[in-house]
Amino acid sequence: MAIREDKLNEFMGNFVHDIGAVMHAATVVVGDQLGLYKSLAAGPATAEELARRAEVDSRYLREWLCAQAASGYVEYDPATQRFSLSEEQALALATEGSPVFIPGAFQIAVDQFKTIPKMMQAMRTGLGLGWHEHDASLFHGTERFFRPGYAANLVEQWIPALTGVRDRLEQGGKVADVGCGHGASTLLMAQAYPASSFVGYDYHAPSIDYATNMAREAGLDEQRVRFEVASAQDYPGTDFDLVAFFDCLHDMGDPVGAAAHVRKSLKPDGSWLIVEPFANDTIEENLNPVGRVFYSASTFICTPASRAQKGAMCLGAQAGEARTRDVAMQGGFTQFRRATQTPFNLVYEAR
Repeated sequence: MAIREDKLNEFMGNFVHDIGAVMHAATVVVGDQLGLYKSLAAGPATAEELARRAEVDSRYLREWLCAQAASGYVEYDPATQRFSLSEEQALALATEGSPVFIPGAFQIAVDQFKTIPKMMQAMRTGLGLGWHEHDASLFHGTERFFRPGYAANLVEQWIPALTGVRDRLEQGGKVADVGCGHGASTLLMAQAYPASSFVGYDYHAPSIDYATNMAREAGLDEQRVRFEVASAQDYPGTDFDLVAFFDCLHDMGDPVGAAAHVRKSLKPDGSWLIVEPFANDTIEENLNPVGRVFYSASTFICTPASRAQKGAMCLGAQAGEARTRDVAMQGGFTQFRRATQTPFNLVYEAR
C-alpha cells in the first residue's frame, strides 16, 4: 500500500486540530461553570489578579488561561502578562443571552462523552436511547445553546415570515409549543405577544417542571402560559392558531403521526411552524463544518431518541427540506414552504 505523505500530513494536521478542540472543550465548561469568562470580562488581569477576582486557585487558573489563549478564546499581552477578552470573545463567552452565546454547546458535549457506554450498546443492538436517558447536562446545555438563536430570530424574523401569524398573535391567538423542553421558545413568544395564550408540551416531566418554574420566575400568568406533560401524538386541543416544533421533529419516532396530530389540533386556517437544523437534501451537500456538528449530535442524541420511540423513523438532524416536506404532506398538510432560514436553522410553514 502506497502512502502519500502530503495526504498523511494533511490528515494528521486535522487530527491535531481536532484533539485540541476536544481537550479544550472541557476547559470551556469549567470556565463557564466557575464564572471565569464573566470575571475576565470585567477587565484585563494577570492570573493572580483574576484568581483573586474569581476566587479560584491562581496556579490552576494560569494553566487554564494559557489553554484559552492557545485556543483563541482569550487574548494575552506578553508585555503586561495580562489576559483579557475582546468584545467579540466576551459576547460569545461571557454574555448570557447574547445571540452568539456558546457555552451551552459545550455542555451538550459533556453529555455525549458520558453517553459513550450507552451509545456503544445501542449501536451493537440497534436499540434506542431516549432523551430522558441522557445526563442532565444535555437538557441544560440544549436550552442555553438554542435560546440565544431563538431570542435573536423567533419574534423578529421567524413569526413575521409566517402567513398572517404575527397579526393573529398580536390580536390574541392560541399557541402550542410541542417538544418545548425547558420552555425557552414558549416564554419568548409569551413575552412578545401578551394578548395570546401559550401552552408548552413535552414528554419529559423534569423539563416541564423546569419550564413551569421559569414561567413563574418571569412573572407570567398561569392562565396565559402553562406547561403540561404530553407527547407530540397525544397533546390535547383542537383550536390552535399556531403549533410550533422547535428542533424536535427529527427526534420523533413517528413524525408523520405527529404531523397528522398537529393537523387535527389546528384551526382550519392555522399554521404549523417547524424549525429544524440547517441541512441540504443530500449527504454530499452536508459534508461541511455545520453538517459535521449536526451529524455528530444526531449520532448520539437525535437518531437514538427516534429509535427509542414507536415508529423509529430516524430522520436524523440532517433530514433536509425534501424529507421534512414529505412528512408534512403524509400528515395531511397541503401547503408547505421554507419561510426563512439562518446559517443554523431552516424554518418551514405548513398549512
